[in-house]
Amino acid sequence: MPKLSIIIPVFNEAQTINLVLEKLMSLPMDKEIIVVDDASSDGAGEIINSFLPDVNLIKHEINLGKGAAIRSGIACARGEFIVFCDADMEYDVSQISALFDQISQNNIPVVYGSRFINYQPKKNRIHYWGNRFLTVLTNLFFSARLTDMETAYKMFRADILKKLSLTALRFEIEPEITAKILKQGIKIIELPISYDPRVKKDGKKIKYRDGLVALRILIKEKIC
Repeated sequence: MPKLSIIIPVFNEAQTINLVLEKLMSLPMDKEIIVVDDASSDGAGEIINSFLPDVNLIKHEINLGKGAAIRSGIACARGEFIVFCDADMEYDVSQISALFDQISQNNIPVVYGSRFINYQPKKNRIHYWGNRFLTVLTNLFFSARLTDMETAYKMFRADILKKLSLTALRFEIEPEITAKILKQGIKIIELPISYDPRVKKDGKKIKYRDGLVALRILIKEKIC
């Protein structure tokens, strides 16, 4: 059975990281859990330590950003497949199993979990429409038919992901990866997933300026 490497970037998620790791450890598959602690200062690091040696821990001494954390995880991943998993419980961790079944049993190179196939926004409407705009632009630039380019649940064959020359440090890792995948002519399959979005008071970190950076990355990848 193929192994799945699960990469979890963590920055100040002490309230949720314990539950995320417990749920991930219960998934019925051959897996390695790679936690990248991006210089947390809220006690998340101590919680992660309590799961050693059942998880692989990478520590950043200074906060570098989500993109840098994901890149660190990719570099040490040993599984045939790789998936990203946020530490904030916006996504149902159990849904990773459905993505893994799809990619491992059907010879599919890339699977995304789409939040927006069966979702109508009740909060964070600005984030929702910002995500939809960036997805439409991605489709126009790279001849794709995605519904959710910015999803955190992205799963890949490891050999494909490791060959990408990624440079993003923050949230722009999402459009950078998607653009580079599509430019290679690789089709991305989407599966519907459930989603419980946080708002700023709950600790949501992405800002409006991150959307502008994502737009710049898409334009850069289109013209380069």
